[in-house]
Amino acid sequence: MLAGGVGAAKFLRGLLRVAEPTAITVVVNTGDDERFFGLAVSPDLDTITYTAAGVAHPRRGWGLRDDSFRCLEALGRFYDATWFHLGDVDLATHVYRTQRLAAGARLSTVTTEIRRAFGVTVRILPMTDDPVRTLIDTASGTLPFQEYLVRRRARPAVRRIRYRGAARARPAPGVVAAIRDATVVVIAPSNPLLSIGPLLAVRGIRRALERRRGSTVAVSPLVGGRAPTGPLARLLRRLGMRPSSLAIADCYRPFLDALVIDHRDRRDVPVLAAAGCRAIVADTLFDSDRRAAVTARRLLRTLGLA
Repeated sequence: MLAGGVGAAKFLRGLLRVAEPTAITVVVNTGDDERFFGLAVSPDLDTITYTAAGVAHPRRGWGLRDDSFRCLEALGRFYDATWFHLGDVDLATHVYRTQRLAAGARLSTVTTEIRRAFGVTVRILPMTDDPVRTLIDTASGTLPFQEYLVRRRARPAVRRIRYRGAARARPAPGVVAAIRDATVVVIAPSNPLLSIGPLLAVRGIRRALERRRGSTVAVSPLVGGRAPTGPLARLLRRLGMRPSSLAIADCYRPFLDALVIDHRDRRDVPVLAAAGCRAIVADTLFDSDRRAAVTARRLLRTLGLA
């Protein structure tokens, strides 16, 4: 699975109900990584790890269940960066990652150490060990991803999205082999521009997807032309695209074989077929683990894997 953000975590919870965890590899976006208070924070890696461990906050989709924010409140006396919510227990993960990276360990190595510490048997890989940063050029200037999405709440008008460092980045160890050897690659219902875009900007990853022989299927993050969470629909419009199933499929050409779309978008089936993309109609509003599991099972059965 190629993943980033809360949408990916929702689908992963369903997938874990119908597939053996040790058979799943998740390649995760690191374009959102940032430093807060000197700590190396990898939001998408942590969201996937906490979700696979069963300790993620059930409503927010990010952070840890039952976490508190007393340390963040205290930091507010000295800093103004408290708009990014780091929980008290969550801080332990960032402290460990920061110390290990400072000691010379690669991000992929540290990610494995962290997921093992949480008892996770799903294989979790960062897209790269090299620094990549998603930058948003807006009417208010160039903003790092977290500044744009969290602090500014995705309000500034977007002019361009860039993935600084991606052209020079190499896939992390194991990423290319995982894509090449997978029976199926599932692109999670993540924002294709902000969450999956950085992955595809790493040339070795795109090349591996284009060369693989197995199926590559994406789960659309749009339901009835709208994104249940996040600014995707607005982003597509601002960049001159109509929020639709076809727009999502276009983001993943030429390696996409099928797109899972919601029942509300079944009218898009013939349009997708004409574009050479198979449509799998299912329930993609993952407001419960059960609904996500039903769709994950439907996807696997359609591909002859369950």
